[in-house]
Amino acid sequence: MTNRLDQPRTHLDLVGNPIHIGGIATGFEATLEYRIGDGHHQLTGTFTAGGGTGEHGQFHIAVDIGHTTFQTDRLLVQVFEASARDGGDINVVTVPVIYGPRIVPGYYGYREHKVVKGDTLSAIAKSAYGDASLYSRIVRANPAQISDPDKIVPGQVLRIPIGS
Repeated sequence: MTNRLDQPRTHLDLVGNPIHIGGIATGFEATLEYRIGDGHHQLTGTFTAGGGTGEHGQFHIAVDIGHTTFQTDRLLVQVFEASARDGGDINVVTVPVIYGPRIVPGYYGYREHKVVKGDTLSAIAKSAYGDASLYSRIVRANPAQISDPDKIVPGQVLRIPIGS
């Protein structure tokens, strides 16, 4: 095992601000780096885990991204170490996430809705937001589950992002 991310989870986890990054890792002189980006902008930093090269340790950091200018809902969270040889990125772990504050103003979490026969995204949006036309919020928060907004199926568990 080299580096492992337990938080955020894989499969497009829905995250807020700060983004919590946690797992088990090792790095040269216990130093690792993180990078959060959307393909247009990125935020980087360093942290420590373990006691040095070859020793694995737990880590948890909270990265404030409220001041960034990300343009998309989808972000990549990466943890890696810089090579002692050439400074290049090695042992990179990448987790794609969905950034809730880009979907719902004042985002603070989500509710889960289990789809039942007869449900529509418009009806779910009307119940959650008071406006059926906001169904795109649900689509954006569930890209791994919804490829066609006209096709949701009973048994799906959808994340309904909630804000202030």
